[in-house]
Amino acid sequence: MTDIINLLPDSVANQIAAGEVIQRPASVVKELMENSIDALATKIQVILKDGGNTLIQVIDNGKGMSETDARMSFERHATSKIKDADDLFSLRTMGFRGEALPSIAAVAQVEIKTRREEDSLGVFIEIAGTRVFKQETVMCEKGTNIAVKSLFFNVPARRRFLKSQSTEMMHIRNEFYRIVLVHPEIEFSLFDGKNELLQLPETTLKGRIEHVFDLARKKMEQQLLPVSANSQLIDIKGFVGRPEFAQKSANQYFFVNNRYMRHPYFHKAVMVAYEKLIKPGENPNYFIYFDVDPHSIDVNVHPSKTEIKFENEQAIWSIIHAAVRETLGKFQIAPSLDFDQEGNVDIPVLDSKSVILPPKTSFNPQYNPFGSSSSQHKRPDLDWEKLYTDFDKDKNRLKPAFTNDENVIIETDSTQTEISLEPTKTELFQFKSSYICTSVKSGMMLIDQHRAHFRILFDRFIKKIENKKSFSQQVLFPEILELDPNESEAMNTIIDDLNLVGFDIEPFGKNTFSINGVPSEVGVGSSIPLIKDLLASVIQSEIDVKKKVQTQIALHLARQTAIQSGQFMSQNEMNQLFEDLFQCENHLYSPDGKIIMTVIRNEEIERKFR
Repeated sequence: MTDIINLLPDSVANQIAAGEVIQRPASVVKELMENSIDALATKIQVILKDGGNTLIQVIDNGKGMSETDARMSFERHATSKIKDADDLFSLRTMGFRGEALPSIAAVAQVEIKTRREEDSLGVFIEIAGTRVFKQETVMCEKGTNIAVKSLFFNVPARRRFLKSQSTEMMHIRNEFYRIVLVHPEIEFSLFDGKNELLQLPETTLKGRIEHVFDLARKKMEQQLLPVSANSQLIDIKGFVGRPEFAQKSANQYFFVNNRYMRHPYFHKAVMVAYEKLIKPGENPNYFIYFDVDPHSIDVNVHPSKTEIKFENEQAIWSIIHAAVRETLGKFQIAPSLDFDQEGNVDIPVLDSKSVILPPKTSFNPQYNPFGSSSSQHKRPDLDWEKLYTDFDKDKNRLKPAFTNDENVIIETDSTQTEISLEPTKTELFQFKSSYICTSVKSGMMLIDQHRAHFRILFDRFIKKIENKKSFSQQVLFPEILELDPNESEAMNTIIDDLNLVGFDIEPFGKNTFSINGVPSEVGVGSSIPLIKDLLASVIQSEIDVKKKVQTQIALHLARQTAIQSGQFMSQNEMNQLFEDLFQCENHLYSPDGKIIMTVIRNEEIERKFR
């Protein structure tokens, strides 16, 4: 029997390694920017085309490489930072030239120009699919210029799984932010083709945060509060947001030794510090930087190095919580007393020599409220009868139009039952401002008003999208919607679908949109928070398929605009909702799968009185 285990060719091994390191264009941007930072660059420029699918170019003014180093950087396991295994646990650099370059070259066409300051000429290398096609001496600027073209050109299966251009740009922005937020001393710029998306000059840490998220334009510079704590375990610095600026899609970043990380346990420490200061469902902004001994953490928990294991996580949790809580207390986040004197009662100073007399009152002892004089003030006769002239006609007209033989199917006790509606007894009344009650032949029907309206609106929005027919109510004064770059990218992907459900939205400048009309179901003035919440859910769920986007929009709009539990409904509103519900194809369940109605049977009611 022949042997069956063989060594893989380098080209195949590199492609497998690329699958671990290079997952999408954002991964390439991250690796190349980290290499530029480790090369001590003070200026880094990132140029993209088609969301990074066609071109990713990173230009820096760092140390550059010699001809030998440039060629060696594309060899597997070649690095300038590690000599033995112990070095893995003491690294403070971002990356190291040679870690990602072979993986990138295995799945893309790569061109590199690089020159050291002491060299008069640089080197140019062209590689595609691990094969070197050209290596020559060239004139070039000091530093390194790497261009990655046609990513995954030789792995079509991976290329097909890339998302839309706007989605990939969203991921690239996220990676870009995670790097620039820890290096305010470096000048960064980001271009999409010839369009400049971001220009970040050298600044302070707080200034970098404000520039990245455009806080100065929104006049929210004062929303960031400094937080710091020093201990033997960990040093903490950074900023947390004021509770009044909390939102659903908050900017939340942890960094350890200048590297971005995710840590749900430490995130909980921050959220607990904000308890009772923010509304449920909202999140505070925070940018927290940790400095720890590299030997006390393990960065290799996840291939992307975003999940990190700490030795003393419980103690660090307490330090984070205490630091954030101290900051919120120091800046008097709790409600304070207002000592403004305007409008207050003027209380005179007590004079010990003066005599205080009780107040005097006067009254007429001869006054008799039951005397004859009171009969002069008679209530006028009010003719109320005319208000009820057509009452019986209106009452019959407002009843839901069901015939004697019309039945509905509902679910009771996990079983489907056919229920006959009684047209002569379908009086509707509201219970606890949350449920609509009515009589049916087999008992009493209870309808959850929020879930019922949720189902009605969802079906209505879906039909509008499918039929591409919508009716928008124009607003007298257009609302201006200002977004951050990530939200703006998400808006561009869903703006057509929003217009299909009745919005009238159009671009109004950089990251700004004008809301000229809203659906009839959306109240005027409530459209901006509604769209902001929708964008947050789109960003978090990374929806890309067109049908899913449309469903998500219909779900979100219906849920937010539906009648809420605890909201009073008039008789006309209950009748209309009752009729609309039974015209829905699925009147049993809300769009999120919850039961809309139930019936308390006659037998159950009678059993209670035995």
